[in-house]
Amino acid sequence: MPTVPPSNLQTPDFLVNLSSASWQTVVTIVLLAFLATVNLARAADPRGDRPFRQEVEPVLREFCYDCHGEGAHKGGVTLDDLSADPTHPEKRDLWWKALKNVRANLMPPEKKPQPTDAQKQALEAWIKASVFQVDTSNPDPGQVTVRRLNRVEYHNTIQDLLGVDFDTQAEFPPDDSGHGFDNIGDVLTLSPMLMEKYLAAARTIVTKAVPAAAKVPAETVIRGKDFRRSDLGVDRKTNSSVAPTSTPKGGSALTLSYYESASASNRFHVKQDGRYQFVLDFAANERHVENQFDYNKCRFVFKVDGEILFEQEFTRENGRALHLSFERAGSVGDHDLAFELTPLTPDQKQVRSLTMRVDSVTVRGPLEPKFWVRPQNYERFFPKDAPEGQTERREYVRELLTPFVQKAFRRPGDQKTLDRLVALAESTYGQTGKAFEAGVGQAMVAVLASPRFLFREESTEPTPTGKSHPLVDEYALASRLSYFFWASMPDEELFRLGEAHRLRSQLTQQVKRMMADSRFDGFIRNFTGQWLQTRDIESVSIDARQVLAREAAPDPEAEHRSKRFKELGGSGGKSEEKLTPEEKKELAEIRAALGRRFSTPPRAELNSDLRRAMRQETEKVFAYVLTEDHNLLELIESNYTFLNERLAKHYGLTHLDVLGDEIRRVTLPTDSPRGGVLTQGSVLAVTSNPTRTSPVKRGLFVLDNILGTPPPPPPPDIPPLEDASKVIKDHVPTLRETLELHRGKPLCSSCHNRMDPLGLALENFNAMGMFRETERSQTLDVTGKLLSGESFTNVVELKHILVEKHAVEFYRTLTEKMLTYALGRGLEYYDVETVDRVVDRLVKSGGHASVLLAGIIESAPFQKTRRIERTEAFQPVDLNSSQDAAQNTP
Repeated sequence: MPTVPPSNLQTPDFLVNLSSASWQTVVTIVLLAFLATVNLARAADPRGDRPFRQEVEPVLREFCYDCHGEGAHKGGVTLDDLSADPTHPEKRDLWWKALKNVRANLMPPEKKPQPTDAQKQALEAWIKASVFQVDTSNPDPGQVTVRRLNRVEYHNTIQDLLGVDFDTQAEFPPDDSGHGFDNIGDVLTLSPMLMEKYLAAARTIVTKAVPAAAKVPAETVIRGKDFRRSDLGVDRKTNSSVAPTSTPKGGSALTLSYYESASASNRFHVKQDGRYQFVLDFAANERHVENQFDYNKCRFVFKVDGEILFEQEFTRENGRALHLSFERAGSVGDHDLAFELTPLTPDQKQVRSLTMRVDSVTVRGPLEPKFWVRPQNYERFFPKDAPEGQTERREYVRELLTPFVQKAFRRPGDQKTLDRLVALAESTYGQTGKAFEAGVGQAMVAVLASPRFLFREESTEPTPTGKSHPLVDEYALASRLSYFFWASMPDEELFRLGEAHRLRSQLTQQVKRMMADSRFDGFIRNFTGQWLQTRDIESVSIDARQVLAREAAPDPEAEHRSKRFKELGGSGGKSEEKLTPEEKKELAEIRAALGRRFSTPPRAELNSDLRRAMRQETEKVFAYVLTEDHNLLELIESNYTFLNERLAKHYGLTHLDVLGDEIRRVTLPTDSPRGGVLTQGSVLAVTSNPTRTSPVKRGLFVLDNILGTPPPPPPPDIPPLEDASKVIKDHVPTLRETLELHRGKPLCSSCHNRMDPLGLALENFNAMGMFRETERSQTLDVTGKLLSGESFTNVVELKHILVEKHAVEFYRTLTEKMLTYALGRGLEYYDVETVDRVVDRLVKSGGHASVLLAGIIESAPFQKTRRIERTEAFQPVDLNSSQDAAQNTP
C-alpha cells in the first residue's frame, strides 16, 4: 500500500503514488536542499555580520567614509576595509578607539553631519556584542598578573604585621609604573638584586621587631636631642660666647660644630650595682662645597661621671657613622653622661660646615644574667615561656607560626609549609648558643622572604567546570579590599569575615568601616598622587624668579645688562684677559647689579611648606567628596576648597581670614576662578615648565585625566614649540601666538587642536598656581572652543561646560582610573561593559561618590577572575642563597 503525505498538505499529483522508498528519497533530497541553502547563507555571512551590513555599515558610509574610507585615510585610519571581516580580533583596538571617539563627540568632527542618538546606540551595541563579544549576563573579569607588593604596600604591610617602620623609599629601588599607577602587576617584576634586598630587609625587620632571647640586659636609650647644652659655645677666633648649635626642627640628634667649643650632658639613674654597657651612635657630618676642602679638626670626648670612655680627633669624615660600645661598673644612684667638643685648628678656613651628630647613647645593664629582663615586645610574639621538651617546643613553634603565616600570606598556610617552617626554627635553636626565640625569628625571616608574602596569591571559590567565571575566595576578596583602600594587609575583622565566608554579605558595612579608618588616608594620597600627579609637587622644578619675571613690566635697562653680560662675561663672551679696562669695570658693575637683584628674594616661592599645603588641598578635596558622598562633579566645579594661611595668601585670598597652618574647608567668593582640581596649585605646578606655564601639558592633563581622550604620542623629530615663534620679529610672542603658529603645521595640528584650547583656558594661573591677568604686559586671552563645539571665555565657563556637557566622559574616565588602581592592571576592550554599568549607576544616582566605590567593588573584575589553577605550595627559601630565593619566586 502506498504511503502518502498528510492530507492537509497541498501535494502535487505526481507525488501521490510514490512508493515508500521513493518517498523517503524525496524527503532526503528536500532536507539536503534545505541544508545546502543554510550553508550558502552561512557562507555569505560566515561571521554572522549581517547586523553590520544592515545597521552599522550604512552609518559608517554616511558619516565616516568621507574621511576614513573610499581612498581617504585621515589620521591613518581606514574603516571601509573592515567590511571584509569587521569582527576580526585584530580589529578590536580600532573599534575600541572608534567607540571612545563617538562617545566623546570627537567623531564625526563638529562641522560634519552628526549621527542620531539611535544610530550611535546601534553602533555601540554592535561593537560590544559582535566585536567585543560581551556577555552581559556574565562579563569577562579578566585576569591580573600575580602582583608583587610595591614599596608603599610593603611598608604598610610590615608596619601592620610587625609594628616596624621600615624605610622602603631608602632601601628599595623605585617601582615601575604602568597605565599611570605603580601597583600594576605586569610591571612589578622581581630582579635578583631586588630579591637580595628583600632578604636583607627580612633579616633587618625581624631583628628589630622579634626578640632573639627570653631575657636580655635592661636597656635605656637616650636620644641626642635629650642632652642639654651645659655651656655656651666659644668662637674659636674671637674667644667670645656664641649661642649653642640648635637641633634641626623635628630631628632627634644633638649637633655640635667643629668650630665652637661645646659640651652637653644628661643624667641617668642606676637601680642595681653591676656592669653596664654604653653604646654610642654618632656621625661626623659635612656639608659639601664643590672643589673646596675643609682642613679643620676637633677633639670629641665622651665621659661617664667625669671618666673619659672615648676620645678621638676628627677631620672631615664624609658623613661616616660610628657605633661604639664600652663597659664600666655602675653603682646605685645618678650618673652623668657628657660630650665635649674642642676645636683644634683655629686658623683654618671654615668651608664645609663640619659637625658631629650624636644620635643616641644606649645604656644596657646590669650585664649579669641574674638581673636580665624580658625584651621589649616579648609578650607580643611569645605569650608564654618556651617549654623544655622537644615535642612541646615543636608544638609551641607551630602555635606561634600558624597565625603569623596566615597574616603574612593573607590566607591560612598549608600544613606542608608549616612543617618546613617549624623544621627551620628547630634547626636554628638546636644550634649551640642559639635561643628558642632566635629559631622562631629565623622562620619568620623565611616567611617575609617568601613569594607568598611578597606576591598577592589568590584562589577561587569552587565552581563547576564550564560554568561562569569563578568568584575569588573571600581571603582574596579581603586582600583586594584592604590593598585597594589601605594599601596594606587585611585586619583582624576582614580575616575573621573571610574565614567565616561572610565578607561578601557584609561588603557595604565593611566599606564604611574601612573608609572611617585612618589608613584610608593612604588611598587618598596614593590615588590622587598618581591620577592627578600631585605626588610630583614635592619635586617639580619651578624657578620662581623667572616665572614672576614674565609678569613684571618690561625693564629695558635690565635686558640691556643681561645682553651685555653675555657679551662680556657669559658663555661665548670674551675671555677676561681680552677685556679693556672700561669693559672690566662695566662687567664688575653688571655683576654687582645682578648680585643685588638675585640677593633679593622673589615675592613668592614654592618652598616645602607651600608645596605640602598644595598637595593637602587636593587630597582634602578628594577625601571630602568621597567621605561625604558628594557629587563627583565637584572635583571639577565647586564653590569651596581647602586652605591654610600660607596657601590662602599665595592664592591672593587673604580676605578670607584663614589663619594658621591647619588645612580647613573654605567657601570661595562667588567671583573666584578657583574651585575644582584644575585650578589647584598642585595640578597647575606639575603641568608647567620650570620657567613658564605649559598649555600643552595642561591640555594633555585634562584630556587624559578628566575627559579620558588623550591624543596619541607625538611623532618623532617634532619641532620644538619655540621654533614656531622665530618668524615673529616685532614683539615677543605670547604663548597663544606661538601655539597658533605651531598648530598651523599639519604634523602638529590634529593633536594641538584638542589640547591647546583646554590648556590656554588655564593661562590665568602661572606656573606656581598664582592668578594673573597679564604676561609681558599683554592681557592674556583665555577664550577657546572645544573640538566638540562648545565655546568659552574663561576657565570658569570651561569648568561649567565640562560639568554640563561632558559629565559622562568624566564619570567614565574616573571609573577607568580607579578600576585600574583597584585591579592592578590596565583595562581592556572586554572591560567596557563593566565600566558602562558603573557609569550608568553614576548617572542615575546624580554622581554620588559612594556609587562609584560600590560599583567597582561589586563589579565582575573585582569579585571574579578567569579560571585559574592552584599554584604549588610554598617552598621556604634558603636564606643563605639569593639564587635559591630567586628560583622560588613566581
